[in-house]
Amino acid sequence: MRRSINFIVLVSLALRTGGVSAQTPVTQLTLPLKPKSIRFAVIGDGGTGDKPQYQVASEMEKFHNSFPFDFVIMLGDNIYGGKSAGDFKRKFESPYKALLDAGVKFYASLGNHDDPNERFYKPFNMDGKRYYTFEHGDVRFFALDSNYMDTEQLSWVERRLSESHAAWKLCFFHHPLYSHARYHGPDADLRARLEPLFAKHGVNVVFAGHDHVYERLKPPQSGIYYFVLGNAGQLRFRNLGPSPDTLKGFDTDQAFMLVEIAGDELYFQTISRSGQTVDSGVLLKQTKPARSTAAILQIPQPTFAAP
Repeated sequence: MRRSINFIVLVSLALRTGGVSAQTPVTQLTLPLKPKSIRFAVIGDGGTGDKPQYQVASEMEKFHNSFPFDFVIMLGDNIYGGKSAGDFKRKFESPYKALLDAGVKFYASLGNHDDPNERFYKPFNMDGKRYYTFEHGDVRFFALDSNYMDTEQLSWVERRLSESHAAWKLCFFHHPLYSHARYHGPDADLRARLEPLFAKHGVNVVFAGHDHVYERLKPPQSGIYYFVLGNAGQLRFRNLGPSPDTLKGFDTDQAFMLVEIAGDELYFQTISRSGQTVDSGVLLKQTKPARSTAAILQIPQPTFAAP
């Protein structure tokens, strides 16, 4: 029986109405916290070192208290600009210090603004590799380098996907195969090379960044669930174009995602830096790729004003 969580936090918003500060209640945490579930967070394009990144990190820390996720997957552009020790401290170690101190692991993939040598930075847990895989419970994760999708990496992807008998297969990398953001949009060439392998070997979910928005896409013919989350630090305000293939879009603030996998269900909740839930739902695992539809159950969301 699913356990319903309705966790209320008070977010302090400085409202410049008569100089009065108001306390605005926001309903939080739609995730069920099922026993022995796999729990993680998702961030993309976060490494700016600017105030919004720190605010996202602060919200992640708050949610970790009620939803103790074990690790974070990073969708690239982890360190913008300089790559000195001071940059790594300001753009990664300091904003996520509370999570790191709590033992939360971060697994990075490389973006176009990242130095390939970031793969040697131990807190990114890449073990010196541009692409790698790891497993938590019945979930196998594949971190890819979408900057250089050469034949060697493609062969590795197919081999490792075919070898895995995990109940869930999740891939994460930087450049989106599907996106309706106006600035970058989808990488059709990358899609032509990767999606057939994903469909052939039963990939369930794909996370990407690069476009500085949040978008959940209608599953294409492959039946794979696609998310774009490239606004954990950077943001392109009002950059999403209209499309019937967008199930949910959010392009007015920074955000991150929480994910919980239990059995054949993947629960997700996407949260803005002010603590507002902008999307959530449940994905049902498919044992074989669907030709036309993919099941998703929507969780009713609280009403709130757009930031």
